[in-house]
Amino acid sequence: MASNRDISRRAVVLALIGLLGSGAAGIAQTPRFPKPDRPVAPIISPAYSSEEARDRAGEAARVMDRLGIRPGMRVADIGAGDGYYTVRLGRRLDGRGTVYAEDVKAEYLQRLESRLRREGLEHVTLVHGRAGDPRLPRATIDVAILAHMYHEIENPYEFLYRLWPALAAGARVAIVDLDKLTQEHGTPPILLRCELAAVGYRQLDFVALAPADGYLAIFAPPAQRPAIDAIRPCVANPRG
Repeated sequence: MASNRDISRRAVVLALIGLLGSGAAGIAQTPRFPKPDRPVAPIISPAYSSEEARDRAGEAARVMDRLGIRPGMRVADIGAGDGYYTVRLGRRLDGRGTVYAEDVKAEYLQRLESRLRREGLEHVTLVHGRAGDPRLPRATIDVAILAHMYHEIENPYEFLYRLWPALAAGARVAIVDLDKLTQEHGTPPILLRCELAAVGYRQLDFVALAPADGYLAIFAPPAQRPAIDAIRPCVANPRG
């Protein structure tokens, strides 16, 4: 016959097994973001092309005009790199607004900080983001610009999900990219629309930027984010 001490020990062991099982079940049930069904391009440079060539083609001016960027706005340059858009946004806002220059590369941000000091641009906040989270302040962004970097985002579904809290009421997300396969450092527009729609973003505008490279696609964020386990990945690299 088992003693009271043996029974107590068994009860403790069973309780621990139950706790461990509950913990494992909790971990297993934590929703995970789906992985993109297409290649992710590596980050190879802090700049897409020479700033002089991009300005000759009118890239930044056309993008900012199309978005109606004006003093008083709060704009995020996501994947800021060397600061092509950051600098031009700072000039357009003329000290009456805020630019958030975000990048996952600390060394890019350090160089950009030096550039901003040289050029005397204030009202720029540097943000060291993570691969799946831009880490921008909550409800502070009127326009988020992702220029020639969307194809480098490791998991666009997670990134767009975690970008959402930073977007203010009426905010827009603007993506500049090439109509190429993601492994060729572009994003086919139909794939872009599908991936953003999977997280609830709705396309508002689309325009080719010729004579500049690529296109500009503008999206409105959802009123509410979908449940993570309701997000469905898109087919790899459709064209169109």
